[in-house]
Amino acid sequence: MLSVLAITFPIFAMVALGYGLVARGVFRPEDMKVLGRYVMNLALPALVFQAVASSPIREVFNLSYMAIYLTGALGTMLLAFLWFSARTDPARRGVAVMGTTCPNSGFIGYPLMLILFPDLAGRILAMNMLIETVAIIPLALILIELGKPAGAAHPLARARQVLLGVVRRPLMIGMLAGLAVSFTGVALPGPVERVASMLAASAAALALLVIGGALVGLPLRGNRALAGQIAAGKLLGQTALTVLALVGLGALGLGLEGDLRAAVILSAAMPMFTIYAVFAQEVGQEGLASLAQLMATAAAFFTLNLLIALLV
Repeated sequence: MLSVLAITFPIFAMVALGYGLVARGVFRPEDMKVLGRYVMNLALPALVFQAVASSPIREVFNLSYMAIYLTGALGTMLLAFLWFSARTDPARRGVAVMGTTCPNSGFIGYPLMLILFPDLAGRILAMNMLIETVAIIPLALILIELGKPAGAAHPLARARQVLLGVVRRPLMIGMLAGLAVSFTGVALPGPVERVASMLAASAAALALLVIGGALVGLPLRGNRALAGQIAAGKLLGQTALTVLALVGLGALGLGLEGDLRAAVILSAAMPMFTIYAVFAQEVGQEGLASLAQLMATAAAFFTLNLLIALLV
């Protein structure tokens, strides 16, 4: 168990450091937003570009991994929709479903994968982000739109806006540029590769600091029971359904072995993404989302350690 804690301790220590720096006034909450934009707009796109560009095109994406990850997420979304439809109103239902199905692959997932599977971490991030930005997040946003009062933007119109915005995201631009380089087989010039490496190297530490700093001052007024269900659905429900997808699709010839098998389960077990409360604010449920996010981030210390002990 000590060997497992040695893996996860740096992750949660950096989160705690980020929290402490903001709580003590060394940084302001607004500073975390600036650092977060740097990570999302520069560091992570450079990382994805480097990981994809440096691999042969046939090795960039693993279709079995992506199918399992997507199936687990969609199964979680369906069950969460049914569960929360019976327990709360449409506005909170959409927020709850998003919380159970949108993992934090960039700010927590990537740093952990970098420790566990350094040679695969960039590819895992690229595959996770592709599934999340093209499928999972747009579907969750549609459900949030369904919870808005009549007269608000039509869910399909909102989905169209989201999908159009996907290709303009720096992460997607980095991925597409990396695919172009990988497909042509052209070697990156040395200076370009060094710049990408320098930006990519800054992603993990800053991402974890941002997670911790963003937890300071969150509005934590909300339904604790519902927030607990969201956190449990994210950490336990999506993990369990991804394991079922792994077994089921494996029986159909889409199985995974070794590090990718562990990675897809751990990816599903991450707490919800950083901007969860921002989306929840659209329907006045940022308190519920923040409370669920805090619960899930704290509980992930225990659930991730247990999974790593079982899988790695």
